[in-house]
Amino acid sequence: MTYLVTGGSGFIGSHLVEKLLENGHSVINIDNFDDFYDYKIKIKNSLHSIKKNTDFKFSDKQSDITNLISSSKSEYYTLYHTDIRDKKNLEEIFANHKIDLVIHLAALAGVRPSIERPLEYEEVNIRGTINLWELCNQFGIKKFICASSSSVYGNNTKIPFSESDNVDKPISPYAATKKCGEILGHVYHSLYQIDMIQLRFFTVYGPRQRPDLAIHKFAKLIFEDQEIPFYGDGNTARDYTYIDDIIDGVLKSILYLEKHANIYEIINLGESEVITLSQMLSEIEKNLNKTAHRKFLPLQPGDVKKTNADITKAKNLIGYHPTTNFQNGIKKFMEWFLRK
Repeated sequence: MTYLVTGGSGFIGSHLVEKLLENGHSVINIDNFDDFYDYKIKIKNSLHSIKKNTDFKFSDKQSDITNLISSSKSEYYTLYHTDIRDKKNLEEIFANHKIDLVIHLAALAGVRPSIERPLEYEEVNIRGTINLWELCNQFGIKKFICASSSSVYGNNTKIPFSESDNVDKPISPYAATKKCGEILGHVYHSLYQIDMIQLRFFTVYGPRQRPDLAIHKFAKLIFEDQEIPFYGDGNTARDYTYIDDIIDGVLKSILYLEKHANIYEIINLGESEVITLSQMLSEIEKNLNKTAHRKFLPLQPGDVKKTNADITKAKNLIGYHPTTNFQNGIKKFMEWFLRK
């Protein structure tokens, strides 16, 4: 099978690309290597995912990406440096490959930055996604998996969060764009019979995690004996989901989509284990054998107080069974962090 993966050089995407290639499939990776964080991280992610030597000699961004593309192209893997907002470039890619299924992971991420730049989030997360659906319709691609987010639940007071819950009250532009993606996805399913699964990811962590996300950010600051920003009283909580479990859920979603027709589903992928901010910090301190220096700050606008996934549907529909508890997941993350 040939899969097109958007955002295939990011945290989740590079792990998915790696697993698809290991399973004998062909992968087309579209990534724009944006400046949300250091592009060098994405280059290293890409090299890891295709089992290439990660001792890469960096010079400048454009030449580095060009060198990566030329050195990584193979019969089974093709990397394109382009933006999902650029429909003309996307159309050329779709025309040059026979694509069986699209896995759309690319997005402008981050709750707090979305409050400062809402129009940019609309351009990437909504219009960019529509470009992909338009091209799927144009080229007859009928299978599509889309990354949504637990942020669509907002400050839902019903715990755990179920796919049938009302999600009409997002509290950040980022969450709103993900909600729009789910709605518009159903439009394209209804109009053009594109079979689709929208996956609501719950706080993914593990090796290659983005440096701006809490676990990675806190680990770096504690390791360097710097202050960490500690928002609220430590009782905010997340359903942290280990990367291997997320990838297993994506792969099982692919199999389900390939075996069934007339599909539009929204599925939670989480661990069903709620960890508070204080508990998370304690685990990092324990693994580093260091004490965090907390800088206490008020809760930030747009941040939800708690996430907790009801994964009953994922278990029943696609056979999803997460296996990594938070303590083991943090241990694995720290092993990667200390050797990277």
